[in-house]
Amino acid sequence: MKNFYTHERSNKLKTWFLMLLFFGIVLGLGYFLSYYFNSPQILYLAVIISIGMNIWAYWFSHKTVIKMTGAQEVAFADAPELHRIVENLSITAGLPKPKIYIVDDASPNAFATGRNKEHAVVAVTTGLLEILSKQELEGVIAHELAHIGNNDMLVSTVAVVLVGVVTMVSDLLLRGTMFGGGRGNRQGGNPASLIIGLVLALLMPIIGGLIRFAISRKRELLADATAAMLTRYPEGLASALEKIHSHGSKMRSANHATAHMFIANPFGRKRTATYVNRLFMTHPPAEMRIDLLRGMDGRKSL
Repeated sequence: MKNFYTHERSNKLKTWFLMLLFFGIVLGLGYFLSYYFNSPQILYLAVIISIGMNIWAYWFSHKTVIKMTGAQEVAFADAPELHRIVENLSITAGLPKPKIYIVDDASPNAFATGRNKEHAVVAVTTGLLEILSKQELEGVIAHELAHIGNNDMLVSTVAVVLVGVVTMVSDLLLRGTMFGGGRGNRQGGNPASLIIGLVLALLMPIIGGLIRFAISRKRELLADATAAMLTRYPEGLASALEKIHSHGSKMRSANHATAHMFIANPFGRKRTATYVNRLFMTHPPAEMRIDLLRGMDGRKSL
């Protein structure tokens, strides 16, 4: 019988498997692109541009997210209990205390951002502070600190880099197959390369996006596990997720580009997730996360 700790180890392995699969897709596309156009320089340029854009995003994304959400840094005097919770859990986790921000929004939610542990930010909404007890708030803060400690911002950035490379390469393939210039369009060229190019150009961005969503979901479950071990009280986070899910309201600043950074979907509660819907979700179903947390003692089967 699996318990939550074996599930945590499984999520780590699955994350790395997905990342390796992602790299394999990029290398496969790169090989085909260099063959199709007989010009590997095109691939090199696409990779350099994509990586450059995402390095910029890694260094400055936290400022962008803060600006998009309207978050404001809060002093100790204005939120002493929140500061104490963050400080105590940071010490427990062996992390520097991050800057603390509050978002004026009735929708209960929270997020962590920053390029590394020394430049991290934890933000919560006013709605979250209003509906959660101290133990529940500790669970949420521990979850966000877990993202920082697990280097999830770095993992997310690498995933975005790979999505960018796949998208740019696919776009080059699509343009080449539509407007000529590839081996399949030249006199005497193999027409099969034209068909393969079109299929890859259309499907690879979708597959890349699905892998990115899967990585995001695994990191959420890993952060849940880490938070439960930090607080030694999984029920706190489980109860918090239950309240957040029950509230189900949409944040005013909800944005698809940053949705994966929040502890819960900022677009609010969605319909019951089917298998197909889950493939496109940035977060695991709330019911699944709650059941896993409440089964941490090993008495409940996963």
